[in-house]
Amino acid sequence: MNRKFFENKVMIITGASSGIGLASAKLFASCGARLAIAARSLDKLEKIASEIGAGDNILCVRTDVSSEADCRNLIEETVRKFGRIDILVNNAGLSMRAMFRDLDLSVIKTLMDVNFWGTVYCTKYALPYLLESKGSVVGVISIAGYSGLPGRTGYSSSKYAIRGFLDTLRIEHLYDGLHVMVFAPGFTASNVRNAALTADGSAQGKTPRDEGRMMTAEKVAEYLAKGLIRRKSKMILTPIGKLTVLMHNLWPSLTDRLEFSYMAKEPDSPFHK
Repeated sequence: MNRKFFENKVMIITGASSGIGLASAKLFASCGARLAIAARSLDKLEKIASEIGAGDNILCVRTDVSSEADCRNLIEETVRKFGRIDILVNNAGLSMRAMFRDLDLSVIKTLMDVNFWGTVYCTKYALPYLLESKGSVVGVISIAGYSGLPGRTGYSSSKYAIRGFLDTLRIEHLYDGLHVMVFAPGFTASNVRNAALTADGSAQGKTPRDEGRMMTAEKVAEYLAKGLIRRKSKMILTPIGKLTVLMHNLWPSLTDRLEFSYMAKEPDSPFHK
């Protein structure tokens, strides 16, 4: 990886207090980037900033990405401190685990507000600066944004929406020098499943999967860096992720059955065959 690529680049990372966002903040800070890190907990961000030791090259902004005003403030604070924006990583996200028939509709609204609208808001206000710098905007989605994941209707819907939004944005600015990347990790060891919402909107509190066998957030951050350097339009990580997307395109009915079977094997699965 060409670490010098990120030297003095101004980067915004949402959802930076844990998981992929945290691993990315640490990696890019070590590469000499100037960072604006965003999350709902300012205390967590400031603790991370002190651990990273990036000095004046890091800005912590308390941000609830479901709030348009918060997202606009994040962009304005970044530009006020650093004078430009080179890379926006829309990473903040929320998951869920429940059958749609049992689901309170407020859960889907919450996921769309955080995952989809958070990406739209941040991108909207950062876009003028990214066009000026011919920079990059990234949307961290999931394989669930390519193939519907049973028990995750709100999650898949929001990730499909992000992909559609960013794919269209790429075409609109095809000749403006803007780099748009849809970034789709597979199952990653992080706290996203612990914080996932259940049917009534309460946090799941624990993961139903063996996190030890998943790709680490640090490895995902390395792939993200490579995608940014190469200005890739999309990245699909993990062999099972690539296979799922391929099969979904070629044999959708078979893929549906295989996905059902695979997800039904989860401990305390919300659905049964």
